[in-house]
Parts: sequence; structure tokens; C-alpha cells
Amino acid sequence: METLLPVGDVELCVDTVGSPADSALLLIGTTVASWDDELVERLTGRFVIRYDLRDAGRSTTVDPDSPGYTLRDLVTDAVGVLDGLGIARAHVAGLATSGFIAQLLALDHPSRVASLVLVGTRPVAPGPADHDLPEHSPAVMAHFGSAPPIDWTDRTSILDGAVAAARVLSGSPRFDPAEARAHAARVLDRSGPHPASARAGLMSTVFSKLDCTPRWRERLREVTAPTLVVHGEADPFFPVGNAEALAEEIPGARLLVLEGVGAELPRRAHAEVATAVLEHTAR
Repeated sequence: METLLPVGDVELCVDTVGSPADSALLLIGTTVASWDDELVERLTGRFVIRYDLRDAGRSTTVDPDSPGYTLRDLVTDAVGVLDGLGIARAHVAGLATSGFIAQLLALDHPSRVASLVLVGTRPVAPGPADHDLPEHSPAVMAHFGSAPPIDWTDRTSILDGAVAAARVLSGSPRFDPAEARAHAARVLDRSGPHPASARAGLMSTVFSKLDCTPRWRERLREVTAPTLVVHGEADPFFPVGNAEALAEEIPGARLLVLEGVGAELPRRAHAEVATAVLEHTAR
């Protein structure tokens, strides 16, 4: 069920699947479509909540290229989603750059987080990584430095560009272009009329423009929620060393490395990821 939920001075588009009587599982991505329906369907026995961030999808959009808010405001939004649904405590999963929101939610609002799942993310904000963390691969940097420009007013150009980027980010010979195109189309179909809306949904560009200070990596030992770190072994965007750092620095965290998977959650990994999340959130 999808609804527009007032949160502070914005409206966030929230989608729920399952029974409110079950344990709540908040999946944080850039948009609802960041987490594929096929994966959500495997999370049986959980009340699954997804939502579009500000300036993405069907939530309030002002200007994704010049956000008038900070990363901490996005954390407050996540709390507002739980409040609006009457949920005191939820299992929380953060995907890619939205993993920053999940980490800070666990640090700044520990009573609201029953357990934490971090998928394909890292412990520092956009920008140069810490010296001990692996940076984006040369192939990723070369692609985004030389890829043909996308016409963000043309659906075919947008989807062609999204598939080309997904191919590089997969880091795997098992890349499925049809699956990547279908995923990009679902994200695109949630985009609003703002010229930058599609780019924000597909590329999470708003994170590179946010004030993400202060740092939080040095606080990771304060995380009290049981934590599962899930990461693609072939991820060229946030290489797996970032996941190893998260698992080492969060007390008691467990690391699941997905063989042959990159910066993605492809259909072939859904069963393994869903099983791990269900087991983790049942503890």
C-alpha cells in the first residue's frame, strides 16, 4: 500500500507490504524502487516499509541539484516515517549511499533500531575515502569521466545510460542487461517532473551535494543494534574493503560477502540476501 505521509515540512511517499502485526523492517534506499519488489516478496513475515527520499520518486521535490537540507535531516525523515506509521522500533536496512542514513539512525536513535543491515555501503560520506579504505575502481572513474552524455528528457537515452552504468558497477560477467534495464525503468517511472528527478533517483546524486558533517566513522563502536553487513565481492564502486571496515568497527557485526556480485542486488542474489535478512531480524 502506498501513501503520502506528512513528515515535518515535506511529504514522503511510503510503501508498505505485509501485516502491521509483524515485525517492522524499514528498507532505506533512494526510492521505493531501489529495493526490487521480487526481493521484498521474499521477506515474508515482516512488515516491510520502503519510501522515496526527499527530492526523489514521489516525495516532495524542490531541487535535487541544490538540496536545502542535510544528511541528518534525512535521518530525521526516517524517524518521521516510523512515527507516522506508529512504529516504536524497527529493523533497519540501508542500501548503498542510503546506508549512511541507516548508520546514523542506529547511532543517533538507538532505541528505534531493533537490528541493522548495511548493504553495499561504506563508513564515510561522499568524497575522498579515508586512506585505509579502497576508493572507486579505475573502471568506474573512467566510465563516469568519459560516458556519452545522457539526454535526461529522453526515456531511451536515460535507460541506455543507466544500463551502461549498471554494467560497469556490476563488476561481473554475469551482468544481465535486461534485468538492469527493467530495474532502471521502475526507478524512472517513479520520477517526478523536475528535470533532475530522474537523475537523482537513478544515480543518488543528491548525496554528493549534501552537508554530511560531522563524520560518524569514529562513533561506529557505539552501535548497539545487532548488525549484518552485506556486500558484493566484485563491487567496484565501494570495494569490499569498506564492508570489512564496517564489520570490524561495529561491535559483533557479521559480514556476508556475495560472490560474483557488484554494486547491485541482482535477482540471482535475492534468495541469499532475503534468507540472511530474515534470519538476522528473527534474532
